[in-house]
Amino acid sequence: MENKKTHWKKLVNPNYIGAYSLENGKDKIVKIKKVVRETVTSEGGKKEECTVAYLENEKPFILNRTNSKTITKIAKSPYIEDWIGISIKLFVSTTKLKGEEVECLRIREERIEVKKLELIENSENWNQVVTALSNGYTIEQIKSKYQISNNLIKKLKEHEKPV
Repeated sequence: MENKKTHWKKLVNPNYIGAYSLENGKDKIVKIKKVVRETVTSEGGKKEECTVAYLENEKPFILNRTNSKTITKIAKSPYIEDWIGISIKLFVSTTKLKGEEVECLRIREERIEVKKLELIENSENWNQVVTALSNGYTIEQIKSKYQISNNLIKKLKEHEKPV
């Protein structure tokens, strides 16, 4: 049985994901929600303009040049708008920083295909999707999470909230 240990940096509770966030150094798959340029304040109070990837169900990820180039290869596009919805695999590596070897997060250069659930009419998921549509979700948003037949798309359009 593996002992779960706590990295000291987790106790500082930073606002961004780091190498210490990966349990026992295991790879982690995350999905990009959006990428923005914003001012980041370090633990020491220094402010810096950074590129930040917001992830589903995870803290944001500050992107350096190396990781941005890797995402560009995975997405086959240098445009951050094309990175939205892409799943990436993070892993712990090391790099030199001010002459010292430090841990860092890197991205494996592989396209991660996350299998979508098949949406079946009158299932529990169906009812959740119908509710989401009546609350303003779009069919495109639903299609990003579910595999949906053309027949069911037609039925779902009946539940879509008018714009």
